[in-house]
Amino acid sequence: MRFLKKLTVSVLCFGSILSFAQESDLGAWYMYFGNNKISKKLNFHNEIQYRNFDGIGDLEQLLIRTGIGYDLTENNNNVLLGYGFILSQPYVKGEKSENIEHRIFQQFITKQKFGRFNLQHRYRLEERFLQDDFRMRFRYLLGLNIPINNKEMLPKTLYVSMYNEIFLNLDSPVFDRNRVYGALGFIINKNMRIEAGYMNQLQENKNRGQIQIGFYNNIPFTKN
Repeated sequence: MRFLKKLTVSVLCFGSILSFAQESDLGAWYMYFGNNKISKKLNFHNEIQYRNFDGIGDLEQLLIRTGIGYDLTENNNNVLLGYGFILSQPYVKGEKSENIEHRIFQQFITKQKFGRFNLQHRYRLEERFLQDDFRMRFRYLLGLNIPINNKEMLPKTLYVSMYNEIFLNLDSPVFDRNRVYGALGFIINKNMRIEAGYMNQLQENKNRGQIQIGFYNNIPFTKN
């Protein structure tokens, strides 16, 4: 617990400092996240992210991620093994190129609640199979949801969502990137919610803003 508190404070301070650096331009990410129960303990994670250099039409990256998770305790402390397919189309000297990455990842998510404050810690290790390279990366995300018009995260609730995520390579250079995010969300029902917000991403000397729209689906595959 003491380790979590120290790591939380460090990441928040680091993210706040980084968010003021460098020049920025604006892109847009459209995202779908599914976290569907297969049984009382097992869940199926499914995710699609369509990332654009501008509002729409100029693809920067298509990310598809899936995995199977297991709750160590009731609806909490989830360990997950997953796979990701990433198609990137960066500009190189003014011309678009295409890169494909296959990614295996392991993660652990634990949740905490303090009054209205709903905290989430996500620890993720990635094995990245690039076209001409192999890399490993560690990610830590600290997320926070705060309901506005209700005391709990219930249907028909408007809420504030925030997170900071740091990415660290297991080789040099160690620092890969940092993301700071803020949004407004609305809980449609007990299994669906939407969010719209802004994320700032810093990579070495590059700083870029992203408008983000996300839809979250938790409809279970079983009645149990």
